[in-house]
Amino acid sequence: MKKIFLLVALIATTFTHLLFAQDTKSTALTPLLASYYDIKDALVKSNSADAAAHSGEFLKAVNGVDMKSLPAADMTAFMALQEKLAFDARHVSESKDIAHQREHFANFSANFFKLAKAVKLTDKPVYFAYCPMKKSYWLSAEAGIKNPYFGSQMLTCGNVTETLNK
Repeated sequence: MKKIFLLVALIATTFTHLLFAQDTKSTALTPLLASYYDIKDALVKSNSADAAAHSGEFLKAVNGVDMKSLPAADMTAFMALQEKLAFDARHVSESKDIAHQREHFANFSANFFKLAKAVKLTDKPVYFAYCPMKKSYWLSAEAGIKNPYFGSQMLTCGNVTETLNK
């Protein structure tokens, strides 16, 4: 009986470990998602200085990706979008004007969504939300709407149109 209990405990421990190991899957591109969320959150708060700083960090990260560590399909998808992502991140980082930052964030989000669809950046859900007033999209880690295009003026305006990694 003791042996059976120990065997069951060992199997349960192993299964739990594997389950959590899969939940923390990451690639060389995973930090880009966290950095994107930081930019989005700064725009939600209408904090242009933080949006600029986080965009600068994103720019360093996107230019510092180790291509050799990526699987071939991920590398192909990333290379097709790298310059576009860098372009918009650079513009957001160089501006202190929240309206200008939000203009570039719309294009930045569209390109980042293409990357998120092509490459699995996380095992957690990624919500693709739409702002009908701006006619633009953004990505979020939460299903609840926090609109980066209008901040507190229209914080909950929008809806989730797609969920990745369900």
